[in-house]
Amino acid sequence: MSMELRSPIAKVLIVLACLVVVMAGIKSASTIMVPFFLSIFIAIACSPIIHWTGRFGVPKWLSITLVILLILVFGFLLAGLVGQSMTEFRENLPEYRAKLDTEFSWIIEKLAQYNINVNQELIATHLDPATAMSVATNFISGMGGVLSNLFLILLTVIFMLFEADSIPKRLHIALSDPDMKLKHIDRFIRSVNSYLAIKTVVSLGTGLIIGTWLYVMGIDHFLLWAVLAFMLNFIPNIGSIIAALPAVLIAFVQYGLASAGMAALGFLLVNTIMGNMVEPRLMGKGMGLSTLVVFLSLIFWGWLLGTVGMLLSVPLTMVVKIALESREESQWLAVLLSSAGDKKEKA
Repeated sequence: MSMELRSPIAKVLIVLACLVVVMAGIKSASTIMVPFFLSIFIAIACSPIIHWTGRFGVPKWLSITLVILLILVFGFLLAGLVGQSMTEFRENLPEYRAKLDTEFSWIIEKLAQYNINVNQELIATHLDPATAMSVATNFISGMGGVLSNLFLILLTVIFMLFEADSIPKRLHIALSDPDMKLKHIDRFIRSVNSYLAIKTVVSLGTGLIIGTWLYVMGIDHFLLWAVLAFMLNFIPNIGSIIAALPAVLIAFVQYGLASAGMAALGFLLVNTIMGNMVEPRLMGKGMGLSTLVVFLSLIFWGWLLGTVGMLLSVPLTMVVKIALESREESQWLAVLLSSAGDKKEKA
């Protein structure tokens, strides 16, 4: 009896030990793993374009060349735009700090009239434009560090796109499914394609609307804040909050509390409409993950893989969920990761 009880416990301990070893290996090899994971999901996102152009008789090599050129042109334009805006922001930083001190002095004087005493230096330290901007620039710097391996990433994407047609069949064979009876692999590939495509469109719309809103308000560096809104929208739950902080603070520095409130209202309305109405309508049931799991996966993959892990937290968690669904003894874990709607469908 003791051996029977010990056997399941031993299995759990062995699995946990293996997971720790694997995570430690990924963490130590993150300089290699991060570009590799990014290449996989770029290839998955680009493969529908290759298939679509193939319907019109465009050779695969030409389609792949055009896609890679499009990525390069968009990437260099984005990098130039962000770099120029950040340089201008640093040049204007002393002026922003001086204006911020003036605004805080006025607010503190008003509060003092109601016997509310506030330490101006303490507030100025925590609400320094440079401090708020560092939250966003740290994200961009993390992405810049990954994109320093741009040649390796693009080369990997090219090879993956050339072999994209045979990869699903290889996966089926590798998972002892030569007759392709298991459907979750195909469902995963379709889900990731759909997720990345819809998320890109929604993020692009979010960036354009917020950029227009800030331009109409006359906020400095509105293009930089629009790019940040686009990029950080890929990070679930907290990305839109991080994107709003520097823009709202600059609005406060430039025009005062009312403009800061208007800028914050713009971010709130756009992210509420795009995130809670447009995106769910386009994505349907999405990736079948619960909201709590999405948030926890953001923390976990961000710790393990850095900025790219945060961007890819949802697709990477979906990979884990699919792997758990493929074996009967681990299906209960897949159910824990699933949303309520996903569980009802299985029932």
